[in-house]
Amino acid sequence: MSTLLLVLLGLLSLILCVLRGRNRREDEPPLIKGWIPYIGKALEFGRDAYSFLEEQKKKFGDIFTVHIAGKYMTFIMNPLMYPSIIKHGRQLDFHELSDKVAPLVFGYPPVMSRNSPGLHDEIIRTFQLLQGDNLTALTESMMGNLMLVFRQDHLAERPGEEGGWKSGSMYEFCNSVMFEATFLTIYGKPVSASRHSEMRTLREDFVRFDSMFPLLIAQVPIRLLRQTKVIREKLINYFLPHRMSCWSNTSQFIKRRSELLDQYDTLRDVDKAAHHFAMLWASVGNTIPASFWAMYYLVSHPEALEVVRQEVLDVLNLSGVEFNRDKDVTLSREQLEKLLYLESTINESLRLSSASMNMRVAQEDFSLRLDSERSVAIRKGDIIALYPQSLHMDPEIYEEPQTFRLDRYIQDGREKTDFYKDGQKLKYYRMPFGSGSSMCPGRYFAVNEIKQFLCLLLLYFDLQLEEGQSRVTVDSGRAGLGILLPSTDVCFRYRLRTV
Repeated sequence: MSTLLLVLLGLLSLILCVLRGRNRREDEPPLIKGWIPYIGKALEFGRDAYSFLEEQKKKFGDIFTVHIAGKYMTFIMNPLMYPSIIKHGRQLDFHELSDKVAPLVFGYPPVMSRNSPGLHDEIIRTFQLLQGDNLTALTESMMGNLMLVFRQDHLAERPGEEGGWKSGSMYEFCNSVMFEATFLTIYGKPVSASRHSEMRTLREDFVRFDSMFPLLIAQVPIRLLRQTKVIREKLINYFLPHRMSCWSNTSQFIKRRSELLDQYDTLRDVDKAAHHFAMLWASVGNTIPASFWAMYYLVSHPEALEVVRQEVLDVLNLSGVEFNRDKDVTLSREQLEKLLYLESTINESLRLSSASMNMRVAQEDFSLRLDSERSVAIRKGDIIALYPQSLHMDPEIYEEPQTFRLDRYIQDGREKTDFYKDGQKLKYYRMPFGSGSSMCPGRYFAVNEIKQFLCLLLLYFDLQLEEGQSRVTVDSGRAGLGILLPSTDVCFRYRLRTV
């Protein structure tokens, strides 16, 4: 009887410990725990992260710690404090999170392990092939592949269609064009054909996997998501080495990664394939919704659309090129850089649609300096989080932040970079691609892709929204993961331009 009593007392002590969780220390930020053990505030955060964080900011100020699904996350809500956080390279590490979560999501072994010495650093180095001079070849390849998809799927008029309007779903349109053109640019094409015959099936499987991505990032075991596990296996198998070896025009980026993975005998073919599948998601998972939002904001603002269209025509004319819809268009990397209003359009659409979360893991107990006067105590293992959507929607930084403005990032004929908070100029005022060492290494290629896609749309097509549709809003279900999806798709009309 006494043994049973001791066991019960032990269980009671454990339950009380779990229920109580940790308590705030005097020099730590305000602690928001919630009343559900382990879950904490995860449900409220997941329902609408932006509104939840803004509510906590009103109650507790610019910095507070929230208990979310067993993690303690300290949110820094004042963008003037961002530089202090980003420069803490030694105490705050990004790779601990990414190296733990990505293998679980995409199905490859941990990169930072004794079985793969040096692999992590070598993988990081391959991203240089997406930047600098290497970007020129990628941009040229993407232009050709976009023209290929547009020419075969949308520019060829069929009998009875001459000059007439076609109807479509805007997100599906963006998805089909950008997915395939990006795939061909990064991974290449079959030796005996210009396009992959299984592309539609691959894209549909990718969409199904992507719809479950938030659960996988939340570390829900994939064995509990049986259909997703099957789909992931199909997607990984598409990139097995014996299949990829039959593709031509593969980018230098993927060639180098393949060579690198082949150097490690501990990696199975399926592990290598999983790495390539992960890069597919990195290449299109956010670029496709970003393309949609840029297209949507232009088509829903016809005057802005005409300004950007004329800008593209003017840049072509300066190069001595007169647009002809019967000829393929080529826009070089240098020409794309001259499109000031197009750049502002993309930046504005990213501001309105991005909800990424910049996270670092504390490597030790330390005092985090916020500014010249304030610092707070941080515990080892806690997550420090920046949530840039809060600065993107701050009316002090952006007047009427919910409104699309074509020229928001233009001033005196050049890019505007002066944005202020509390009278101080912000170093970080737009952050769709992360920050510091965790900034997306493919961001330059992604922006160029979107520019090219929009240029071809505006040059070749008249575009209109179908009447009677409500304004499209974002779906907050992917908050923290990058570009938000639209809550519904959009019906639009398009036809070949006659000039």
